[in-house]
Amino acid sequence: MVAILATVDRATPLIRGAPSTRRWRWRRFAANRLSLIGLAMLGILVVAAVAGPGVGRRFFDLEANTLSCLSLEGPSRAHPFGCDPLGRDILARLLLGGRISLAVGLLVAVCTTVLGLLVGLTSGYLGGFADSLLMRFTDTMLAMPTFFIVLAAAAFLGPSLFNTIVIIGVTQWMVTARLIRGECLAIREKEYILAARVSGHSNVGIMRHILLNVVSTVIVVATLAVATGILTESALSYLGLGIQPPQASWGSMLSGAQNYIFVEPMQGVYPGVLIVLTVLAVNFVGEGLREALDPRLAGR
Repeated sequence: MVAILATVDRATPLIRGAPSTRRWRWRRFAANRLSLIGLAMLGILVVAAVAGPGVGRRFFDLEANTLSCLSLEGPSRAHPFGCDPLGRDILARLLLGGRISLAVGLLVAVCTTVLGLLVGLTSGYLGGFADSLLMRFTDTMLAMPTFFIVLAAAAFLGPSLFNTIVIIGVTQWMVTARLIRGECLAIREKEYILAARVSGHSNVGIMRHILLNVVSTVIVVATLAVATGILTESALSYLGLGIQPPQASWGSMLSGAQNYIFVEPMQGVYPGVLIVLTVLAVNFVGEGLREALDPRLAGR
């Protein structure tokens, strides 16, 4: 978190002329208690997903993909969350599924942010015909039922981790492009941009300075895109078009639990609660970053 704020601190004074510091921005972020709660929740989830399986094996019988317990066995000392219908430890699969779900969210955020940044920056800076062409294409994509396009693409390309990331990434960039384009339209009319043009700076060099000035917007949008990626992957996996067995994700665990909802309802509660907590945590962090990085909110 401090590293993110530090990156923006180096960029902001170059363009906006606002002499903010990392400490001030951190205070702005910490002033929102929900943001701190979200950051703590997200940190716990990430640490549990990354280190949980290895640490947990010292205390429990965490074997995610082997028949180490009875089908639908209830919670026990060896298996704190019980076992799924195939005799696999639920806690182990939740931890391993968290790795995939969080990785999908992160990579989808990178993909959508890069695509949206390229389209928005190019459209906002160049203007004219390029702006009209790119924005009409963006509007067309926004007008389409995105989730049905995702479903059709997943069915056509086949379910896999790579395909899931690519499909979600290339269908969720439009809002990012719109936001970045709006920022660029305002910034390109500033005096320092006009001075850079007169002094002979290249378009690439000027666009680089504009990029430094919209980095706060990029970070916030990327944060929120993580939640979108996790939710979309969960929906695809629930419908059988996302992550496939023996790999685990929270969405695929929900799909596998639907036939046993009246027999062992906790099978679906565990992954569902983790999805909700993760999305809430990411949204809380995104809201805190928006308040910390947006100078227009400094007087609030």
